Amino acid sequence: MREAANLISLSGARPPTFDQAQNRRQKARAAGMNPDYWYAVEWEKNVKPGQTVEVVFWKQSIALFRGQDGRLAAIENRCAHRQLKLTGGQVNGCNLTCPYHGWQYDATGRCVHIPHELFGNKFPEFKLRDYPVKTKYGLVWIFPGDPELAEERKIPEIPELEGADPWGLIPIDATWKCHHSMILDNVSDFTHAYLHRRSKPFHDAKLTRLEVKGDTVEVDYNTVVGGGRISGLFVDRKNTNTDHIELAYEYPYQRSNTDSRIKHWCFVLPIDEQTSRAIFLFYFSKDMLKIPGLPFKVPMSFARKVVFPIAKKVLVAPLIGEDKLAVEAEQEGYNRHFEKPIAELNPAVHEFQQLTIRKWEEHLAKQART
Repeated sequence: MREAANLISLSGARPPTFDQAQNRRQKARAAGMNPDYWYAVEWEKNVKPGQTVEVVFWKQSIALFRGQDGRLAAIENRCAHRQLKLTGGQVNGCNLTCPYHGWQYDATGRCVHIPHELFGNKFPEFKLRDYPVKTKYGLVWIFPGDPELAEERKIPEIPELEGADPWGLIPIDATWKCHHSMILDNVSDFTHAYLHRRSKPFHDAKLTRLEVKGDTVEVDYNTVVGGGRISGLFVDRKNTNTDHIELAYEYPYQRSNTDSRIKHWCFVLPIDEQTSRAIFLFYFSKDMLKIPGLPFKVPMSFARKVVFPIAKKVLVAPLIGEDKLAVEAEQEGYNRHFEKPIAELNPAVHEFQQLTIRKWEEHLAKQART
């Protein structure tokens, strides 16, 4: 009952759809994400041979599975027969089997086996949609849009996480009860330092640059990064400029860079208008870590085994948890007060929302032409 009530405004109306929206904020909060990009949907380690996982991209349920040969595949999560979710079934060899009548589908979505003779040899005509799949940085990526664009579009390049000596990594993964645009606004808008006033991951932010370059909004802030009581002890400020940060909403992804020594990417998976999954990759150069109170660097091998796991539990996860609680509360507030005037003072947020709207309008226009 509480969730249903949260979808109703004080006037008794529900938040408008994209076509009904009357202003920028309403459009941004109703827009989907353009499917013609690669989206991180799961950690590769979570899909072992013989396993299947349901992932959802903007209300499309997709069955992600790995055959016994180790190859990943993604197809529509429904049996063509009675529409049951195939993720309720099992993997047989390299095929996904429906739990109801045992119909089997291969990696291309084609029905290849029906375990009874009633339908004769008609089963080859049943074909589900399949999706291009790739793996990179320990993540499984799916291309939910036009498959002809899959090779043209690129997964973000993160050279620091490749090679024989990659940077230290802290991954964070959470499902948020909010629209994806709220997450993207949050992680690029550094005017919410009050929310993190205890840990102080950043403070005293001043917007110094705002520039739109095609499908990217670039933002610079002069701010103190990593100035908390604990995190500040490990940052080598003599060799790392932590007074400035560069951020970008590089549609549909978000990234940041502090002196080319502290970086992150945020990959958002839109599930529906009120639910999103956010996968963060925070990564750190060995040059920016020091032993507290001593003029020595922290060895990266030690940092990976000890420092980063502790930092994830004690610092980073609680920090993202604060953002999650705030943004979910923002979603509840929007559901109740979407008719109120816009009171947004950060010009960068205006541009984030305009980009979200424009890319969704491009998708809708493409759909209308086909």
